[in-house]
Parts: sequence; structure tokens; C-alpha cells
Amino acid sequence: MLAASAATVEFSGEANIARYDSSAWAQRGFCRLCGSSLFFQLHGADHFVMCLGAFDDSADFNLSGEIFVDEKPRGYDFQGDHSRLTGPEFLASIGAGDPDG
Repeated sequence: MLAASAATVEFSGEANIARYDSSAWAQRGFCRLCGSSLFFQLHGADHFVMCLGAFDDSADFNLSGEIFVDEKPRGYDFQGDHSRLTGPEFLASIGAGDPDG
């Protein structure tokens, strides 16, 4: 996932993007044609968190942090010195308590 300021994000094929309020704290974006997950956006936030697979070329992106590390698959062990937040830590950082709320 890649976080970027909403002011710098421009979508091609906007008509093919479906948006869904998936929780009390975020909206998710999906491709209407194939169902691929494209992004999530925290309600009231000025940035998108986008899936790297949505980009033709992601070579210039750098890993700067991980969230929900307590729920990650066993094979996701990214190396390096960067922020790692559990689900509760991340939700507290955005002012959201209950992930199901």
C-alpha cells in the first residue's frame, strides 16, 4: 500500500471506480470491471492509501511503514528500519477505536 496526498492523486478511468463505506472510519475503492481493490481513504483524511498492484511501475516507491502487523500473513516479513503498527495502534493513531465500528 502506498499513502499519498489526495491533492496529488489523479485516477484514470474514474467511471470504473466503485466506492464503498466499509467501516465507520474508511471508504474503499474497487474496480467496477474486475473487482480489484484499489485504495482506501480514511473519512475526513486528505490522503489515499493505494494498492501497489494498481500501478504499472512501482519501482520508485519506498517502504516507510507497516500497519496491522499483528494480522499479517506469516510470509510478510519486510526488512528495514521503518514504523510497524498493530491494528489497535494504527486505529488509535487515526482516532478510531473499534475496527468493526
